[in-house]
Amino acid sequence: MNKKGWKKNIKGMVIDGFIVLFVVGIITFSGLLIWVSTIKIPDLSSFEDRRILQSTKIYDRTGEILLYDLHQDVKRTIVPFEDISRNLKNATVAIEDERFYNHFGIDIKGILRAIYVNSMAGDLLGGQGGSTLTQQVIKNSILQNEKKLTRKIKEAILSIKLERILTKDQILSVYLNESPYGGTIYGVEEASQSFFGKSAKDVSLAEASYIAALPQAPTYLSPYGNHRDELEKRKNSVLEHMLTNNLITKDEYNLAKDEVVDFLPQAITGIRAPHFVMYIKDLLVKQYGEEALAERGFRVITTLDYDLQQKAEEIVNRRSLANAEKFKATNAGLVATDPKTGDLLVMVGSRDYFSEDIEGNFNITLASRQPGSSIKPFVYATAFSKGYLPNTILFDVKTQFSPACEPNSPSSESPCYSPNNYNNKFLGPVSMRNALAGSLNIPAVKTLYLAGVKNTLKLAADMGLTTLNDPERYGLTLVLGGGEVRLLDMTYAYGVFANEGLRAEPRSILKIEDSQGNSVYESHVNAKQVIDRNVALMISNILSDNVARTPLWGSNSIVYFANRDVAVKSGSTNNLRDAWVMGFTPNLAVGTWSGNNNNASMGGGLSGLITAPTWREFMDYALAKIPDEKFAQPQIDLAGVKPIIRGDYIDSTMLLQQMAQSGTTTANIGNILNNIHSILYFVKKDDPQGPYPDNPNNEGQYYNWEYAVQKWKNEIYGGFLQNNSTTTPENVE
Repeated sequence: MNKKGWKKNIKGMVIDGFIVLFVVGIITFSGLLIWVSTIKIPDLSSFEDRRILQSTKIYDRTGEILLYDLHQDVKRTIVPFEDISRNLKNATVAIEDERFYNHFGIDIKGILRAIYVNSMAGDLLGGQGGSTLTQQVIKNSILQNEKKLTRKIKEAILSIKLERILTKDQILSVYLNESPYGGTIYGVEEASQSFFGKSAKDVSLAEASYIAALPQAPTYLSPYGNHRDELEKRKNSVLEHMLTNNLITKDEYNLAKDEVVDFLPQAITGIRAPHFVMYIKDLLVKQYGEEALAERGFRVITTLDYDLQQKAEEIVNRRSLANAEKFKATNAGLVATDPKTGDLLVMVGSRDYFSEDIEGNFNITLASRQPGSSIKPFVYATAFSKGYLPNTILFDVKTQFSPACEPNSPSSESPCYSPNNYNNKFLGPVSMRNALAGSLNIPAVKTLYLAGVKNTLKLAADMGLTTLNDPERYGLTLVLGGGEVRLLDMTYAYGVFANEGLRAEPRSILKIEDSQGNSVYESHVNAKQVIDRNVALMISNILSDNVARTPLWGSNSIVYFANRDVAVKSGSTNNLRDAWVMGFTPNLAVGTWSGNNNNASMGGGLSGLITAPTWREFMDYALAKIPDEKFAQPQIDLAGVKPIIRGDYIDSTMLLQQMAQSGTTTANIGNILNNIHSILYFVKKDDPQGPYPDNPNNEGQYYNWEYAVQKWKNEIYGGFLQNNSTTTPENVE
């Protein structure tokens, strides 16, 4: 075939291809039209007949005590379009549908953008919406909540029809008067009155921007919830859209962006366990969406034990008010869970949900706060998982942990780090058991180094701590509370120790039924072994060891239960900003926190004095309701284990052999004492029960640890060492 013929053949193939594509397109489009024509479209002739909302109701675990009816106090005040602030109208159009006055009910460009974004996310029907304000009016007023393509088509067709019946201003008026703005608040007039105590015609630009920010996620962005930062970002986004669309000037933008807006206290009636209810509502919205909660009449049976909840609320309120007077600790929180099932039994997020003075609606159990020493059990558990034992000896001596600083430096100024114990005293050689039970800081830092920061963070995450997720951020200060955790997560994580290493997946909803009694959701207990059973038993055994914790608490303290196995750990942060008490039995985990929402320091006292009375009073009440269970004993085999791992910082076997050979009780004691070293002299930190190190100097922390131990040894045993060759801090290799 010549060149001319080849080109002619290619041209023919291209033409044939276009013909085929055209025919296929016609067939496809015809089929789509036929399919669309079969979809039943509601009649708009009676637009005023809105769909009836069926309220979601939330119950306690018995299914008999109604905690809250989400729409029992629905508030909606219809106002004329001209009585709505121009700023409020413009703010809504700018953030929701900036081409509202230019389209015919649907926005083709917006739809294409949404399809592209959602296809990239693998969700063609969800994710970013391309809905116009007109479509949202149709969706909220007429169509049922279905995530189907047919609904999208109905929505588009009805929107085009609605634009022929109503003017743009009438459609915007319907949207502004009927959209949800959080909780039981519907319409901008009710929102303006509820949030700012003024009419919708009188709100400022900043206030209008806050209101316009809410409809897409009114529960999540609620000014009374735990996502105020996200609400602030959304408000600023509203202002940016207004500026971009020339609806406000640059000066107006700057003033509104910087304006501090005060919201009125939340007005809710007929609600029990409010923090818990709002927590449940947030979960339901994330799972089913705002519309489903308004339409489907869910009956939600939760895990809440309302009797325990009532008692906890009363105790927290009373004790917190007393702490405000004694210790300047104005707030407190309490969480109780069932370690075996993962059930959230109690959630008290503040001393008073309705208190304006302390932002009582803020749920402190979901806030990230520094845990202080209450994080230490996770560090020791990681070490035990590597082969260290409760018997293992560490030296509680003044230690400089930064290799960049001289070993005799007491500084903790960066890059140095030389912490003290809470009482500024040092005990010398101490077992990991006594170090953890007595909350000693120096052995805890050493344990974190031996365990490894990344290993500890992984174990903590496996046990349920969700906020310690940046390994590069933390160093050895982590063990003294250098990260941030949530009280809810901490209580669940302590429950893993209680449940012998099994983590029961947290649950707060037992089942959900729709308005017809059909099952929508039913939960089951799901548990997974996340730490070795014996390791969990070691921690429980230590934290319930009253003898071991006596130096810290006293023998007959507030955390001692004469007839029950109860493990407990306290924690407080620098400048006493947070005071924690975490405790558990085999079938109950309880976490308590005291402090101030604004992170201000408290006025003095240990965490035990501030928080323990609240924890103890609730434990006494709760334990009277549940069966008595004992912790199983851990199995600890010391046969063949290195002396320092099994609890001997002086090798007693060697000492007895030397004495027997010399026939005296004093001969060669100096030589024996010269064998006192830091643990890094005897172990490879990642294999403590394995071979001895070939050269301890290869370990980065060895020199500083050894220096501190040798200094202690000379101070304690100097008389025995004077006439014997010894290793001193000055000549440590």
